[in-house]
Amino acid sequence: MNDKAQTLQKLLTLSHELGAEHRHLAILGEGNTSAKLSADTFLVKASGSNLGTLGEAQVVECRAAGILELMDRAAVADDEVDAALMASRVDPNARKPSVEALFHAYLLSLPGIQFVGHTHSVAVNAILCSPLAERFAAGRIFPDEVVCCGPRSVFVPYMDPGLKLAQTIREQTLKFIDEQAAPPRVILLKSHGIITLGSSPEAVKAAMYMAVKAASIFAGAAALGGPVFMSEAEIERIGSRRDEHYRQQALKL
Repeated sequence: MNDKAQTLQKLLTLSHELGAEHRHLAILGEGNTSAKLSADTFLVKASGSNLGTLGEAQVVECRAAGILELMDRAAVADDEVDAALMASRVDPNARKPSVEALFHAYLLSLPGIQFVGHTHSVAVNAILCSPLAERFAAGRIFPDEVVCCGPRSVFVPYMDPGLKLAQTIREQTLKFIDEQAAPPRVILLKSHGIITLGSSPEAVKAAMYMAVKAASIFAGAAALGGPVFMSEAEIERIGSRRDEHYRQQALKL
């Protein structure tokens, strides 16, 4: 099996796990996944396909250059975005890439990022559709959340899905990288969903599942007068512990 075939199989497995009904992360055509093939190309879920049942024919190989160039433009009509997505396909007979291929192309261009997952988690969206959304993104409430999701999440205000959303994700992610000197592991989209990213499918899943657990705990704590956040010193301590670094390596984070 060549590298492309191996990456495709990893992407399909990741998609099926994120799309499993019992996880309540995505139903119908919700959510999408992607994987980097090279500096020039990536794989992404086709528009309208189901994560839980995603097949090889529903994954599209795209060229990143045209999509990334589109993101540098201030205003682009919807028809032009659609045309650019279709033109990005390596195989002209492949299905249409998800419109969110725009932000996937950008995130996969970040150093060390090989896989990206995006879902509409019920537990996470319960918070992202509430007044507490930014508090959830900015804080950490238990150590394993720090280990799997990083010191904080990128928060993106609600934006129209497509080009405007992708541009805002890039803007907020660049601010995070400037402050943290590393890409984020979790990006939260107000009234929309969650993105997790990393060097492996395991990293994407770990951040996704732990963020969902954190959302459930956050909601429960909010009902009891909380939540109580970890201090910056406590977060830094977890992030610097050798045993936690060992766990991260074992978990392929």
